[in-house]
Amino acid sequence: MSKAELVSFIAEEAGLTKADATRALDAMQKGIEKGLKSSGKVTLTGFCTFASKKKPASTGRNPRTGATVQIPARTAVTIKAGSKLKEALN
Repeated sequence: MSKAELVSFIAEEAGLTKADATRALDAMQKGIEKGLKSSGKVTLTGFCTFASKKKPASTGRNPRTGATVQIPARTAVTIKAGSKLKEALN
């Protein structure tokens, strides 16, 4: 599902205009980003948990040339499905 399809779905389900649904979705994304930056974890009970994880610098290998490549340290995001989401899919 694309962002446009999700906005259309939210607008229809919540009785909002597409513009309002877009603003709501954008606000949710910003809220999750802010939560991950400040506390490192955002939990939507029953749906999912977003968590940030620090990954140290490492060395890798370019599969095409075989050359060693330095991979810089970074912060990755992990998403763990909640119980209600798992139930809905199974």
